[in-house]
Amino acid sequence: MKASYLKYLKPIQTRRDYKRALAVIEKYFDAKPNTAEGNLVEILAVLIEKYEDQKFPIEVPDPVEAIKFRMEQLGLTTRDLALIIGGRNRVSEIFNKRRQLSIQMIRNIHKKMGIPAESLIGAYSV
Repeated sequence: MKASYLKYLKPIQTRRDYKRALAVIEKYFDAKPNTAEGNLVEILAVLIEKYEDQKFPIEVPDPVEAIKFRMEQLGLTTRDLALIIGGRNRVSEIFNKRRQLSIQMIRNIHKKMGIPAESLIGAYSV
């Protein structure tokens, strides 16, 4: 790697460092892999990701919101969900947060809708 690129390779600790790293990635974004510029972009992407994970954490949605979001993605209706978790009343109770998801419901939703189990086991107030 060229010595002039070494000045960009340092931990991102401030918003200013972050903006500089983004600017460098934008400048060399189309660089070919396994070139000095391509390696620079790859390394900076890792540093940027680490900084973003620390400074801008994304909170996991509550299970009900995860289900609603996935239903929208898949074009499912509450009737479809009722077939997965055991009846319209259950869907209503879950969506209105009057009932927690059971282990069997979590398993069915995970299997049939592809929602990670970790997203379904999170706590939410009933």
